[in-house]
Amino acid sequence: MMAIQTKFLIVGLGNPGEEYAHTRHNIGFDVVDAFARDHGIIFHPGRLADTAVHRGAGREYLLIKPTTYVNLSGRAVRYWLDKEKIPLENLLVVLDDLALPLNALRLKPGGSDGGHNGLKSIQESLGTGSYSRLRFGIGRDYPRGRQVDHVLGKWKPQELPVVARKTQQAVLSIQEFVLVSVQQAMNGLNHLVFD
Repeated sequence: MMAIQTKFLIVGLGNPGEEYAHTRHNIGFDVVDAFARDHGIIFHPGRLADTAVHRGAGREYLLIKPTTYVNLSGRAVRYWLDKEKIPLENLLVVLDDLALPLNALRLKPGGSDGGHNGLKSIQESLGTGSYSRLRFGIGRDYPRGRQVDHVLGKWKPQELPVVARKTQQAVLSIQEFVLVSVQQAMNGLNHLVFD
């Protein structure tokens, strides 16, 4: 008889399509892709999202990349939480964050949508902001009025080494969130500065 696995839903936010690949707004996709690569699993098309599953240490990680576009991410999150009967405290959303500098990664157990349309959609679908999020700082290094270009733009070559280090740390933080607790994962992460 197989042991029952505790299930976790790990959501990377981003937009489907080649034109959005590896943009700042798609860092959520890139982080869950890095997790999948590290664990030798691959994504398959599923309902409202591409999905991949990793099992280890009595835990099941269901990774999803919503195919709904960021602004409707809540539909995919709601569907997979309900379908897999995953409790809200086992949900982690990985996203880009303009309010954080490029050298920062932050894990929070809840909060407001902070003006992020993906979080806004998830909050509307779930009726609460009480779920964990891993916020990947993308900074505000853009001219006035060019926010959209910045968010949907590609990383500058000089930013890529920091992005790579933060991506690997984000993968480790996902594991800590699942294997230990959000509190311990926060303690190990939120003071780090990536230069």
